[in-house]
Amino acid sequence: MKVGYFGDGVWSHRALDALLASGRVEIKFIVARHRNPDWLLQERARELGVPFFTSPNVNSPEFLAQINPFSCDLHISMSFDQILRRLILESAPLGFINCHAGALPFYRGRNVLNWALINGAEEMGVTVHHVDEGIDTGDIILQRKVKIGPRDTYADLLATAIDLCATTLRDAVFAIADGTATRTRQDSIHPVGFYCGMRKPGDEWINWEWSSKRVYDFIRAITLPGPGARTLVANQEWAVLQARMVPHAPEYICTPGEVVGRNEHGVLVKTADRVILVSQVALVRPHQMPEEPIIPTWRVGTRLGINLCEQILQLQRMLEAIIENDRKRTAADVSGQLPAGVPGGIMKIGGQRKQP
Repeated sequence: MKVGYFGDGVWSHRALDALLASGRVEIKFIVARHRNPDWLLQERARELGVPFFTSPNVNSPEFLAQINPFSCDLHISMSFDQILRRLILESAPLGFINCHAGALPFYRGRNVLNWALINGAEEMGVTVHHVDEGIDTGDIILQRKVKIGPRDTYADLLATAIDLCATTLRDAVFAIADGTATRTRQDSIHPVGFYCGMRKPGDEWINWEWSSKRVYDFIRAITLPGPGARTLVANQEWAVLQARMVPHAPEYICTPGEVVGRNEHGVLVKTADRVILVSQVALVRPHQMPEEPIIPTWRVGTRLGINLCEQILQLQRMLEAIIENDRKRTAADVSGQLPAGVPGGIMKIGGQRKQP
């Protein structure tokens, strides 16, 4: 089978290795993302003796004119970043397929491994599907699922998904080549499904008014190699990298985000319902990744996070002080005198401005 391969990153490396090891696939060309092209894919193209392409728009007539002469049977996307339109989707007789690290029709979109953990999912899936003009909406060819353990983190799911995508994609390609592949409409599994948006800077902050389970899932969902869940302690930014649920912790009302206990494993922090053990944190400097992880030893009574009401009151007081100083400056400008308590500035004396 002649294949055109579109990809980026370790996902695409592992899947390409699986396809080549089978001996059943002939890679005719490799296409990398246009921005920061994958140098390893470029090296693999050189080793295979096939063209290596990048394009700001793979849907353009110019790009299609480059790949059409290769007469590929199938085109494959593995972590490619462009939305594909009708002409390129129809440029190979067996279509264009993609492997997505989510159990479609659920977890369409971006950062789905993180979202699965944030949602407390008990299983994760990878799906090989035909690409259509929607986002992860094409008919399913092959889907496999694995259990998510209660202590699994983003790093665990990432390692599992990379391998599972490679083998599932390979097997789906074999089924297409053998003529045994099936097509399952996504709305036959669920009439709606759901889409997850890309996580962005600012999405990593912990809300201590969440339940302990939600805080725990959030921490393990974006820990390393992610950015780490963030909180403030005495106006310093910390990444919370590990936490544990506390068995038999009672439910009670107290101040969310307050340290209510500590031991050799870390500190107990109050959430909306119970407590959670924060066992590993790292200080975060401005514009940097977290420093070396440590076990926190914050004192009982330490507050984590932000008291929004207090912050709003402080900002209101600052604004009132600025307005009052401005009023006094205006009065001084009119009278030519600087009232007591107003910082030095420009006074008006004898119709001229003069530095006091």
